Amino acid sequence: MSSRKLLTGLAALVLAASALSGPAAVAETRASKALACGDGSYNAEAVLSGGTWTARNGSRTVYTGGSMLSAMQAAVNSLTAGRTSKQRVVVRGSGSMNAGSRLSLPSYTVLDVCGTVNVTGSGSGDQAVVYARGVTDVEVQHLNVTGAPLYGIFVRNGVNVTLGQIDLRLSRGLGIRIDNHGDRGVRTRNVRIDNVYVSGTSTHGVETYGVDGLTVGTVTARNTGHSGLLLNDTVNATVGTVDAQNAGTGTGYAAFRMANRNGRIGSGYPTNIRVDQVIARGGGRGVFCVSESGGAVINRVDIAQTGSNAILIENCYNVNIAAQGGSVQGPGDIRLAARSEFPNTSDVIIQNLTVTNSAINENPCGANTTFRNNTLVNSRQTIC
Repeated sequence: MSSRKLLTGLAALVLAASALSGPAAVAETRASKALACGDGSYNAEAVLSGGTWTARNGSRTVYTGGSMLSAMQAAVNSLTAGRTSKQRVVVRGSGSMNAGSRLSLPSYTVLDVCGTVNVTGSGSGDQAVVYARGVTDVEVQHLNVTGAPLYGIFVRNGVNVTLGQIDLRLSRGLGIRIDNHGDRGVRTRNVRIDNVYVSGTSTHGVETYGVDGLTVGTVTARNTGHSGLLLNDTVNATVGTVDAQNAGTGTGYAAFRMANRNGRIGSGYPTNIRVDQVIARGGGRGVFCVSESGGAVINRVDIAQTGSNAILIENCYNVNIAAQGGSVQGPGDIRLAARSEFPNTSDVIIQNLTVTNSAINENPCGANTTFRNNTLVNSRQTIC
């Protein structure tokens, strides 16, 4: 290469580097690199030192004492009243709270908990470690919970709800529930859940009901009493990965379940529920679609050793299983079924599967069902 060409190339590199060294480059770097818990600016904080919690907002001390919950709530309550943009609270330290209590978040609040909340005692109703109702623009960036809450996170009738890195290692309760049951005429809208690890619940790991617009990254469920991820009456959802071990053992629940007209828009079932991958080991079922749900495509499945059906599609419509491929290993089978109280199962595709030590069963016959490109290994197929 000539020296002229080399200099020209170097000059181009210098110009490119200069173009990326200004505010645009900084913004791009910040956007592509997630902040660690507690990093970045905040408006209020609750800090544990020794055995004392102190909540501050700027130079104001708004709480001093031994209660983690009181410190967190005081920090939240110190934010600007009537605000129309988000303000952030950072919690630094670990502590405990009673299952009969909750941290309530109003609209335009960001919570970042850098520590662990251990839940003790008992309670009833919709008490939760983090609770929000009738809110808009609420975000929980990090949260670790142990113990026995009724709910880890409970959101009812919200808009623009974001959950970041959530770790729930429980001995009871439900991990995350997001619904619209305060006013079922209005859906909870625009919910994003990045990454959840949930174990030890007595019921579901993550459950939605009455949501329009849901984006889920990964739900990792271990030994949940019922489903790992359950979508009820939820539309326009995109899910990355559901990875479940022993979800709903001894029950009819599944690693991933859709129920109660999930995916129904108007009177139809256009494809609006998109799941990249479901991994299930043990537990009740792997995938379960029931009670007039549908409009779903699951790209890949990897299911083995379920106690009941590996996959059960019952009174569901426009469901595509393993669009890109997957495997099912017994003893649980793949079953298409229907109850008489709902319209018959229709427009279901089961494809691209390697089925080992299992079976594919269709009973009663569905309408416009398709089974194609499935490899049966020590397995049988009984279809219409």
